[in-house]
Amino acid sequence: MNQKRIVIAASTAVILWLAGVRADGICAITVRNASGSIAGRIDGDGTFRNAAGSISGRFEEGAVRDRSGSIIGHVDPDGTVRNKAGSIAGRVEQEGTLRNSAGAIIGRIDDNGDVRGKSGSLGGRLDGYVPACRRTAAAYLFFFEPLMDQ
Repeated sequence: MNQKRIVIAASTAVILWLAGVRADGICAITVRNASGSIAGRIDGDGTFRNAAGSISGRFEEGAVRDRSGSIIGHVDPDGTVRNKAGSIAGRVEQEGTLRNSAGAIIGRIDDNGDVRGKSGSLGGRLDGYVPACRRTAAAYLFFFEPLMDQ
């Protein structure tokens, strides 16, 4: 009986660890614009690519980097998006609401990956998106491809 509990506890710990890894930016996503065309990709290692496949940046351990590797911002664990200087640029909330630096709603990422502007109009889609990837998606949307503004 005790061995079963140990196995269950160990399995739960592994699952929670894997969920944490996924939440830290290991998300493979195809970014599509409102018309469904590919606008870019987020590779499983956090690399951001444009529509042509060229590297445009990277997200790792909360840091947002441009193609040369320079830090251009951060996404804090609570979803606060900060620019290079550390000022708040916006926020992605747990349920996917996107807010600007003043706290006003500018859009939303639905659980299925649809990115909508503040009026509810479809700005694009994140194929492969899961809510655990919200920080990675926010880094991409705030710094590289603002689908919520289209």
